[in-house]
Amino acid sequence: MSYLKKLSFAILTSLFMFTVCDDGGGNGNPDVGGDCTPGVDCPDGGKDPAPVTPPNGGGYVSKGNDINNYRTIVIGTQRWMSENLDYDVPDVTTDVCCGNIVDNCAKYGRLYDWSTAMDGASSSLDNPSGVRGICPVGWHLPSDDEWTELVDYVGGSATAGTKLKSTSGWSNNGNGTDEYGFSALPGGRNTGSGCTYESVGGYWWSATINWGGQAWYRGMSSNEERVTRYELGGGHLLSVRCVQD
Repeated sequence: MSYLKKLSFAILTSLFMFTVCDDGGGNGNPDVGGDCTPGVDCPDGGKDPAPVTPPNGGGYVSKGNDINNYRTIVIGTQRWMSENLDYDVPDVTTDVCCGNIVDNCAKYGRLYDWSTAMDGASSSLDNPSGVRGICPVGWHLPSDDEWTELVDYVGGSATAGTKLKSTSGWSNNGNGTDEYGFSALPGGRNTGSGCTYESVGGYWWSATINWGGQAWYRGMSSNEERVTRYELGGGHLLSVRCVQD
């Protein structure tokens, strides 16, 4: 083979190998590298990216009210946060970690009284509520009707608890199936005499008060399949989930 033919063959071989090995393009196989768009062509099936906790020497850091720090999930026509709000509201003492244990904030989010959760707004019967409260920009505290819409969509209150509870974290073998990715956890509640029902029950405010001036909330328990709808005075401290506007 002549020198020129050998040179041409070497160049063609190099070009071929470069073409085969380059997998970093934006339209290449997302399993091997390159760019991807969450929910469109990412290799994990389009799940929302996991939140990134700011570094603090390995210690606890509040996630704040930036929605980019939270997982979210679409259920029916609603997009919900799939974890509890963990926003340390400035200059108030009515948002606490259950038992004043910071690890509980990291696991369950914070507990808030109703007025703090609403950020001073008035009760709403609307769907959507239109009450941002302490939720991130573009999100709001769900009204009583919005909670009912969620529960009805997953099959009704009698079995909704099992379907919405996370698959771990509930005591007494009370874990759920988490069929919709809502991942409800038992963050407990504070009734004025300290935190109770941590690991046993989860309780979430609505933006709606009833005729007697008490706020509607939803509850789930480790020993029940259902989602309960009850009312409480606003001085109790419960968890918060937000819905996208």
